[in-house]
Amino acid sequence: MEKNFSYNLAGRNIEVSIGKVAEQASGSCLVRYGDTVVLATATASDSPREGVDFFPLTVEYVEKLYSVGKIPGGFLKREGKPTDNAVLNSRLIDRPIRPLFPEGYKNDVQIITTVLSSDIDNEPSILAMNGASIALSISNIPFMGPIGSVAVGYIDGEYIINPSLTDRENSDLYLVISGTEDAIMMIEAGADILDEEIVLNAILFGHEEIKNICKFIKEIQSEVGVEKSEVIVPEKNTELFSKIEEFGREKLHDAMNNSDKMKRGELTNLAINEIHDRFDEEYEDEKNLISEYIDEIIGDVFRRQILDEKERPDGRAFDEIRNIWSEVSILPRTHGSGLFTRGQTQVLSVLTLGSVSEEQILDGLEEDENKRYIHHYNFPPYSVGDTRPMRSPGRREVGHGNLAEKALIPVIPSTDDFPYTIRVVSEVLSSNGSSSQASVCGSTLALMDGGVPIKAPVAGIAMGLIKEEDNVVILTDIQGLEDHLGDMDFKVAGTRDGITAIQMDIKIDGIDENILRQALSKARDARLFILDKIDETISSPRKSLSPYAPKIYSISIDPEKIGEVIGTGGKVINKIIEETGVKIDIEEDGNIFILSESEENAKKAISIIEDITREIEVGETYSGKVVRITNFGAFVEIAKGKEGMVHISKLAHERVEKVEDVLKVGDIIDVKVIEIDKMGRINLSRKALLPKPEKQEKNEKVISNEQ
Repeated sequence: MEKNFSYNLAGRNIEVSIGKVAEQASGSCLVRYGDTVVLATATASDSPREGVDFFPLTVEYVEKLYSVGKIPGGFLKREGKPTDNAVLNSRLIDRPIRPLFPEGYKNDVQIITTVLSSDIDNEPSILAMNGASIALSISNIPFMGPIGSVAVGYIDGEYIINPSLTDRENSDLYLVISGTEDAIMMIEAGADILDEEIVLNAILFGHEEIKNICKFIKEIQSEVGVEKSEVIVPEKNTELFSKIEEFGREKLHDAMNNSDKMKRGELTNLAINEIHDRFDEEYEDEKNLISEYIDEIIGDVFRRQILDEKERPDGRAFDEIRNIWSEVSILPRTHGSGLFTRGQTQVLSVLTLGSVSEEQILDGLEEDENKRYIHHYNFPPYSVGDTRPMRSPGRREVGHGNLAEKALIPVIPSTDDFPYTIRVVSEVLSSNGSSSQASVCGSTLALMDGGVPIKAPVAGIAMGLIKEEDNVVILTDIQGLEDHLGDMDFKVAGTRDGITAIQMDIKIDGIDENILRQALSKARDARLFILDKIDETISSPRKSLSPYAPKIYSISIDPEKIGEVIGTGGKVINKIIEETGVKIDIEEDGNIFILSESEENAKKAISIIEDITREIEVGETYSGKVVRITNFGAFVEIAKGKEGMVHISKLAHERVEKVEDVLKVGDIIDVKVIEIDKMGRINLSRKALLPKPEKQEKNEKVISNEQ
């Protein structure tokens, strides 16, 4: 039986329908906000997956182009692989719910959110996040939620929940936050260089609304929710665990205390193998359990060392940043390059500049159709000493690239100031924690090395957390082990003046304002330290572009004259390109960008365009080329694409019998515009510019008559 629920969120109702669709899923709901409609489903397997040491959760955000009245491009005319936006939104749903499943729960769980209808003002991603929480909460799947999710904007000092399209365009902040009633679970934000306090207050403002959403979902759960399945966790073999701990704990502790990731891994594996050698034969049927207990001990050794001994595995202080060094211009033929190294994390970022027409075209539900600044992130297997197949970018690559892109967009110059499409590719050469933030730093170096006039350098840092009740330690510049075994990965990027991007994920049941405030403060100190290091390598953008970068020249014309420059079927513009060898991009506002390796050719193209778009005025004089001759006159090209006619009677003061007696095709002559008729035809006169013949004496005329 269908049940309907409604909640007023930011002046608009969220309408939830339960029991109407997808009845065979473990939990499902149809959620509407304005004209945006999302179907959210949650399904779980009946039994745990055998032999896995992780929670098998998959989350899919499915975009249907019919939701915005589009037909997919390409030959097949159906949706293909997920867009980057769909991948990012899948991650937004996954990140806050993953920590809220019971420890030891190994059943396959699949969340699918499908965008069925989408309007421009109500973001389907936010609706999908809340829909997933509702579907899980009313299902039999053991989920320790609910969570609520909102977006927060910031305009003229005011915070806005779930900003509309117009609000988003005018906002200095777009922050997505998820949480339970008690704590914050996930943050994703892009900001236009905002102070830490402004960003913190936006997070707290959003969490207040989240508390109300959670209460609303609990009301739905209490009315239509079903009993949760029992989580069956195998009873712990305390005897075996104690033996492993007694034999191996100290060995693991000693192995893990090494600042070199590869050496630490090697020593840890030796200790693990020694433990297996000691117990595998005695407990032949418990080998998987032995591995599980070793992992548990490793995690506890790590946490005890930090919380109790107040030491990090590599010996650094809690707020100490690893050694940093960087270089620029290491690739001779690229348009810009920057190599950034922090500890054993190293990223090479490479800049490529292109014409405006090379913007990325987006084929999805977004209102924006193209993207001028493009940031790609690659994470090859050798960066962590692995061997695995090289495949197309996964969710990690898409997510990290988007975060770096978000961090740098606020400092990218406008098209008016720098008329290029900008692509930066970050190649992770070595990874031991926070390669996404190293790619922000490396890309700042590459942009400045390439002469891109960015507004300010940007740096990023990853903060960590180890928390057990009131025992809390915040770590600056976390390495891979601290990310893997810690409770939080909190990435903050920005300039000296403020934050440009934030991403936070946690593995515990949330964090509070105090932890957030400390983490933001320590992240700012670290960011300023890294920016000082960047300044030592290159302090400002180079004054000129690489000699291998394309040169772009611009000219602005009356938009109504664009058609004249293009010509019928592109005839005029193609002729200009053929004559000059340049590439030409024309914007709807009349801005024209000319890309050329030769300044001379670019200036020639500009001159032609100026001629084409020049206003022809009556009374003005022009130098033109005779292009056609008829029996009644000559046609003269007085500007590119613009011809006028000199009637045979306007060729000379004396009578002209044949036009060919005076002119031939190819002659260059001066003419005067004497008329532009109602049909836009230009009438010219050569005679008007010729000196009049002198008058003959009277007696000469008499003699002539007599003769």
